[in-house]
Amino acid sequence: MKPIEQIVAFNAEISALRREIHAHPELRYDEHRTAELIAGKLTEWSIEVHRGLGKTGVVGVVKNGTSRRAIGLRADMDALPMTELNRFAHASRIAGRMHACGHDGHTAMLLAAARHLSKHRNFDGTVFLVFQPAEEGGAGAREMMRDGLFERFPMQAIFGMHNWPGLKPGQIAMRPGPMLASSNEFRITLRGRGTHAALPHLGIDPIPIACQLIQALQTIVSRNRNPIDAALISVTMLHAGEATNVVPDSADIRGTVRTFRPETLDMVERRMRELTEHTASAFGASAEFDFHRNYPSLINHDAETRFCREVAVDVVGADNVFEFEPTMGSEDFAFFLQQLPGCYVAIGNGSGDHRASGHGLGPCVLHGPHYDFNDEIIPIGASYWVQLAERWFQGAAEPAA
Repeated sequence: MKPIEQIVAFNAEISALRREIHAHPELRYDEHRTAELIAGKLTEWSIEVHRGLGKTGVVGVVKNGTSRRAIGLRADMDALPMTELNRFAHASRIAGRMHACGHDGHTAMLLAAARHLSKHRNFDGTVFLVFQPAEEGGAGAREMMRDGLFERFPMQAIFGMHNWPGLKPGQIAMRPGPMLASSNEFRITLRGRGTHAALPHLGIDPIPIACQLIQALQTIVSRNRNPIDAALISVTMLHAGEATNVVPDSADIRGTVRTFRPETLDMVERRMRELTEHTASAFGASAEFDFHRNYPSLINHDAETRFCREVAVDVVGADNVFEFEPTMGSEDFAFFLQQLPGCYVAIGNGSGDHRASGHGLGPCVLHGPHYDFNDEIIPIGASYWVQLAERWFQGAAEPAA
């Protein structure tokens, strides 16, 4: 099957909306202009609109028939706090902000699907269009749930999609089980005793303690973890001292931990705390250990993943549907999948050849300053959403009263 012809026919209009959003990026929980644009288009297409979930979130409701069956389709809206280096006409007009992850495109694909679903309504049930804020570090999915997303809009399953550079346009990938890792941050403060650098025996130098500890933390991955169970500890910040002739009082270590399994994360956090406390104690210092769990691992549900694979085969053909290789990146759609069955898929964005003249010379990768979403895949993604909704209602059971 090719993309739905009616969606292809209005792709120029949707692409223009996408580029409008790209040119006016908004950071997490500040997506007011974007939310207004979305709400305005949904209203124009006779779709019921609800505002304010998760501060700036938007939910559209497309209902047909008498069935109580319902699903959610989700797109994220926020941009990143980084400078765009592209120079094409729709490049960011706001310094220090950029749609470098394709959330503008995700919004566009769901808007295109919304327009088609509203006009044709070839299903019996309700489609909830979830436009989510603050995916980039703000846990907008969790905040929408705290504001009653699933209570106000009861649905039986929820589905998500992300563009993926490296996959060719027209390709879709997914996998059951863990697909993206959990995201967690740690901060370790080692407290020694400052002194003159020429008199180190009078102090307790936190810098060599930090060096010992950073090396020791990697033994958790190499010696405490099952080798076939992925885990990652990355120390990304080390701060200590202010002068070349002074041993500082303290050293600050920060970084990230990624795992797929919650049990592995529990083990990593416990061993990090133990190594921190005992290493500091062995050198006569003290330590403060803080561990913050940001996003859980994104774990697709088996039945819903099989269903999404069938839909993807119908849309792009079996030769263009692939098994996704798990990555240590993270995504707050994971919060939704902890509460409801569902599946998250990757849609190919290409390698960057789609970018118009004026783009930067760098690669077209997520979170890169030269990135741009590929408008050619909007009809593919929108057709996938439409086919998913229509086919789901054909096979889903009526929810219990």
